[in-house]
Amino acid sequence: MNNDYPELDRFDRAILRVLAGDGRISITDLAREIGLSKSPTQARLRRLEKDGVITGYRALFDPIRLGLDHVSFVEVRLHDTREAALAEFNAAVTRIAEIEQVHLIAGNFDYLMKVRTQDMTDYRRVLAEKISTLPHVANTSTYVAMQAVKENALSDVI
Repeated sequence: MNNDYPELDRFDRAILRVLAGDGRISITDLAREIGLSKSPTQARLRRLEKDGVITGYRALFDPIRLGLDHVSFVEVRLHDTREAALAEFNAAVTRIAEIEQVHLIAGNFDYLMKVRTQDMTDYRRVLAEKISTLPHVANTSTYVAMQAVKENALSDVI
């Protein structure tokens, strides 16, 4: 393992798995789940937070119940890929709420985005008014998701 990252033993990994399923679990219940007493469990949890392994806690929402069931994946090609242009694009893309994920890609295009909107009309507006106006965008290609077959939390690989 890389020395820049903390070593995680089976108890640490168990804590992460349990928290991925229920971030609001009490220390007492967490300790019971992983097979340690409360004090060492709490100390491990604090260490995982301090070391940056656990970066925060949040509520998860059902996008369908919020009316956001249209998912598109967008390939983005930039006309300038020097570091300054990438930095400018990166800063601007974080301000678009409908963009759920953005990844810099090694391949035939520069970025892959996951965009979540209400419907195709809403997506077309986001594409025209927001994505296409991002700095250095040369062109985009859109792929509409018909169904999410698997969307997992990291807990499946811990």
